[in-house]
Amino acid sequence: MTTDYDPIAEQYKLSKQQPWRLYVEAFGLLELAGDLAGKRVIDLACGEGFYSRILKHRGAASVTGVDSSQGMIDLAQRQEAEQQAGIEYLLSDIREMPYREEFDLAVAAWLLNYAQDAEQLQQMCRAVADCLVPGGRFVTVNSSPLVDWDKVPSYRKYGFDAKITRPVKPGAPITWTFYVENDAFDLENYFLSRETHDEAFRAAGFREIVWHPARVSPAGTSAEEAGYWDTFLDDPPAVFIECRK
Repeated sequence: MTTDYDPIAEQYKLSKQQPWRLYVEAFGLLELAGDLAGKRVIDLACGEGFYSRILKHRGAASVTGVDSSQGMIDLAQRQEAEQQAGIEYLLSDIREMPYREEFDLAVAAWLLNYAQDAEQLQQMCRAVADCLVPGGRFVTVNSSPLVDWDKVPSYRKYGFDAKITRPVKPGAPITWTFYVENDAFDLENYFLSRETHDEAFRAAGFREIVWHPARVSPAGTSAEEAGYWDTFLDDPPAVFIECRK
C-alpha cells in the first residue's frame, strides 16, 4: 500500500493537534529551522500547509509549499484564500520539482520515510539539494530508522501506534495508525537504515549531516503529568536531521 492522502486529508489535519506533534515534532523542527528572517523557504510534503503558515508567520521572506496530494493542496489553498499569508503551493512529486538553487532553507515533515528503496531516497535527497542555494540547509523530521522493532512499545496513549512488516529489511513497510475523534486512519511508509540515509545525503551533495534526537518542549513537559513522555523518549519513533549543502 502506498498511502493516498486525498481521502484522509481532513483527518490528517486533525492529527496535527495531537500533543506529541505540537510538543515534539513542531518544537524540534522549528527549532532546527532557526531564524527565518529574510529566508526563502520551501516546505516539502507540506500537506495542508500547517508548517508553511507557521514558517511564514515566523518571518520567512517567502514560503513555497509542495505536496503530491491534490486533496492536501486543496486544503492548503483554501486556507491561503482565507488568510492571505502570501504562500505559494505547488502540486508535484518532490522528485519532479522545477526549482534549481532558489531556496535558503528546505523543511520537510515526514518526507524521506516514503522512499521505498535506496534509489528513491537518493532521488528525493538530490531534488532537495538541487532546490537549495550553495550553503542552504535542509531540516526534517522523519520516522526513525533507529527504532528496535523487536522491542518497540505501544505509543497508543500519544494517539498513534506503529508496526512493521517482517522481516525487518530495507523497504519493509511500516504502518502507522492514528486515532482522532473516535476514528482511525493508517499511513504507510518504509524502513531504510541510517547508513542508507547518510549515503543518500552525501551523494546528493550535502556536506554536513547531523542527526538530532527527539526532545519535548518546556511547554510539553509542563502540560503533562510526570512520566508521560517517558515511553516516547525512551524509544523515540521520530528523529530530526539537519543537512547543509
